[in-house]
Amino acid sequence: MLLLAVAAGLCWACAVALLLSGDLRASDALFSPPRVLFYALVLCAGLLTFVPAQRLLRLPGLAFEGVAGTSLLFYTLAFVPPPTSWLLELPEMPVYLLFIAALFWSVSAIALPLVHSLGRRYFRQRARQFDLRRARRQAHEVGALMAAVAVLAALRLFTVFSLGLLVLILVVVELLFLSFVEAET
Repeated sequence: MLLLAVAAGLCWACAVALLLSGDLRASDALFSPPRVLFYALVLCAGLLTFVPAQRLLRLPGLAFEGVAGTSLLFYTLAFVPPPTSWLLELPEMPVYLLFIAALFWSVSAIALPLVHSLGRRYFRQRARQFDLRRARRQAHEVGALMAAVAVLAALRLFTVFSLGLLVLILVVVELLFLSFVEAET
């Protein structure tokens, strides 16, 4: 297990180093050697990170969501040209939507094991402890929070007050879900 964690960390570090080096856009060919190396590193890092977590925590779908979300996020960061104006300008909208979807998907996948583990530890009812729907919903709420922050930043409306309102809205929604929705085992 420690060897997998070290290998995953090395893959993530190499992928981030390639991303920050700026050599990926030098060639427009889809399968140029630096791009293929970047694709392989991101894919291996995602697999080495999310497959063991899925097997250890018994969370079906985590590996697919994690690998696909992080791959899309890294691909967007590496190869999609950054927007030059705000979100509601028509030529920039697809770039923002792709980035926001990738951010939502990857943050949700990263949050799922954490939310599931915290739920198993802090919920007193056994049905709530092992409720996969609750854990997935809460992880998607964390992903939606990050996506909403990105939307507010793209609209140039992000402030501490707006972040506080978003967090308050999500907490109230989650409390309503927990009070009305029965847990499934």
